[in-house]
Amino acid sequence: MNPRLFTLAAGLALSALFPAATAHAHYPVCECRMADGQTVVCTGGFSDGSKAPGVVLDVIAYDEQVLVKGRLGADSTLSFPRPAQDFYVLFDAGPGHTVEIEHSAIK
Repeated sequence: MNPRLFTLAAGLALSALFPAATAHAHYPVCECRMADGQTVVCTGGFSDGSKAPGVVLDVIAYDEQVLVKGRLGADSTLSFPRPAQDFYVLFDAGPGHTVEIEHSAIK
């Protein structure tokens, strides 16, 4: 058999076995905003519109001290008092599914 035809046949067979392997790819999304002058509200989810209840959302100082250790609630949100020092928010839905938001981007 021609090697090119074999490679094509193997590729078609794999795509028949795994038709949605890349079709369902989605990435994490997280947005944080000031609810008032003192409270930050973060909402997390995925690009396909699915929610992320229970996903880890930590607030971390630049010296790596965890200021708020949290998880998104049933509504995929977490509220916390804005820290006095510089920080970033880490939305961590697992390997390859993280988002970092710098304190300066939270308005």
